Amino acid sequence: MADRHTFLRKLQDHAPNSTQLIGLLTFLVSGSILLLLTGLTVTATALGLIVFAPLILLTSPIWLPVATFLFVCTAAFLTVCGFGVAMVAAFSWMYRYFSGMNPPGSDRFDYARSRIFDTASHVKDYASQYGGYLHSKAKDAAPGA
Repeated sequence: MADRHTFLRKLQDHAPNSTQLIGLLTFLVSGSILLLLTGLTVTATALGLIVFAPLILLTSPIWLPVATFLFVCTAAFLTVCGFGVAMVAAFSWMYRYFSGMNPPGSDRFDYARSRIFDTASHVKDYASQYGGYLHSKAKDAAPGA
């Protein structure tokens, strides 16, 4: 008799509370509904393929050119739209930059422009400094030139 009471006590200690029971019931109901919907979807797809298979086979020579044409038209349209958006964004950035509104990245653009200008001036100075040297060396190599 004592063993029976301890077994019942342990069972009551490990029994789920009402919140856990409602969660389990919700899980079972939603899982059952989803399983039923999955079965209905698979059945409808299989029956649809069985019914429409002859029509699909008879009209398949038309589908490939139509699908290719639609794919090319869609790709071209999306490409044109993408280039249009990129062009509008670039012109907007350039307008804000030249009107002095300092758009994002303008500091990096100014830094690159100053680096290019500095490099060009250094190359110009180097060429003017050593250009005469090379010209005189060429005259030494060919005195009649």
